[in-house]
Amino acid sequence: MESRCENCIIRQFNSLRAMSKEELKQVSNSKTTKILKKGEPLFEEGDKLNGVYCVRNGVSKLSKLSANGKDQIVKLASKGEVIGQRSVIAQENTNLSAIAVSDMEVCFIPKETITHTLQKNPNFTLEVLRHMAHDLKEADDVIVNISQKTVKQRIAEAILYLKNNFGEDKDGFLALTLSREDISNVVGTATESAIRIISEFKKKGLIHTSGKKIGIKDEKKLQDMVEGF
Repeated sequence: MESRCENCIIRQFNSLRAMSKEELKQVSNSKTTKILKKGEPLFEEGDKLNGVYCVRNGVSKLSKLSANGKDQIVKLASKGEVIGQRSVIAQENTNLSAIAVSDMEVCFIPKETITHTLQKNPNFTLEVLRHMAHDLKEADDVIVNISQKTVKQRIAEAILYLKNNFGEDKDGFLALTLSREDISNVVGTATESAIRIISEFKKKGLIHTSGKKIGIKDEKKLQDMVEGF
């Protein structure tokens, strides 16, 4: 059964919380639900978006293709996040690709519904601006990290980020499993370097692995490494 936006707890995490009950009903009547399998694209860089996507379940990587053909992952969007707001509001083609890194369920909200509410509801406009400002801050942090931290520090930070944001499974591995290539694309390094450093972390007893899965054994040492100790 398809969930109604006015009853959906997910909206508490994003700008939709500033909509009135009537506006949420309009969103509910216009939205469609989409199921994505891991590896499927939500949209590609350069696409024209006719609406925004609200993540109900799963995780998507938002990445940009560099001139040398390597992906730079700028964000992992998870449950409760709205993807595509900037492109829709700026009326520009998207500058990022969004690909599912786990099975996903998303709600697609047509841009007419969003722009109509932006014009009528100043509280919603303010919430959208707040979320876009937060995304800009995150993008600034990515730039600073790549320029000022070593690859080892960035990989340690990425592992801790995955634990803090997505948790661990019952076996003590990170609940969200990223490929070594994805990890290298998050931190901005070659895949071979990421593989070598993860192997080094394992030898030093900081982490344990099983196939692609990574688990943390010494969180304090990883944190100290991130902070340069």
